[in-house]
Amino acid sequence: MDASLTKEKADARKRAFAARKTARMAGQGQAAEILADVLSKYRGLPLAGYMPMRTEIDPLPAMAAHDGPVGVPVIIGVGQALRFREWSPGCAMIDGEFGAAIPADGIWIEPEILIVPLVGFDGRGYRLGYGGGFYDRTLEGLRAKRPTLAIGYAFSAQELDQVPIEPTDQKLDLIVTEKGVRQF
Repeated sequence: MDASLTKEKADARKRAFAARKTARMAGQGQAAEILADVLSKYRGLPLAGYMPMRTEIDPLPAMAAHDGPVGVPVIIGVGQALRFREWSPGCAMIDGEFGAAIPADGIWIEPEILIVPLVGFDGRGYRLGYGGGFYDRTLEGLRAKRPTLAIGYAFSAQELDQVPIEPTDQKLDLIVTEKGVRQF
């Protein structure tokens, strides 16, 4: 990635983190209910969510309500796609990479639906992540096998005018916020 794109992404992350922190203080509104409603259309399909960190919007209520297997991401190594270990409310958790909690044990699942955390998003369906490329690699691999639905989950305040993108960035199919659902 060239230096100007690196700086552009860093500046966008800074703005989006500030917006997310402010939105978090205002609460999640009805975002979890909207997300659970979206997921209800995919009963039985394997779902991947995430364990919220810092000021991320919390998907756990919608994950717990999902009728089907649910996994959370496990970072295997730098430059690799994520794997997903089965999760259920109350399961034993340990600290994974970057401080994200992961199930202490359990089977690996391959999701067909992913709730994707993000720092920022735009009206085209692109997300700004933390910069490791884990979700882009993961979505690329899963989508090469079969249709895979990527749902960005965020506060509406995290929307940016335009996310700086590069050829490896994977587009989201939906974005769910406290204000509703956007499809791309």
